[in-house]
Amino acid sequence: MPANPRPALVHPPRDDITLVGVLHALADPTRLTIVRTLGADPERACGTFPVAVAPSTLSHHFKVLREAGVIRQREEANRRWTTLRRADLDDRFPGLVDAVLGATAG
Repeated sequence: MPANPRPALVHPPRDDITLVGVLHALADPTRLTIVRTLGADPERACGTFPVAVAPSTLSHHFKVLREAGVIRQREEANRRWTTLRRADLDDRFPGLVDAVLGATAG
């Protein structure tokens, strides 16, 4: 019997991204680390983020960020790649990403 395929990744359209959803997604230190990492490195494989959490917990954090419209993920072979939806966020909330990255730097 073949393995079950992964569920489809949910990415809200740009116009459906809300400030409350983005702020909620960013209200966690692990998720902020993910966003900071993507601010410096445009695309990363999911297992390469500098966070000390279990893989299942990391998957949860990615899901929260993805469903809020903060990140986009794509699958390639057996890897999942993650990018920051910077252009979409800048269009919806000008200056927010810069403010978050600046306030959490170092």
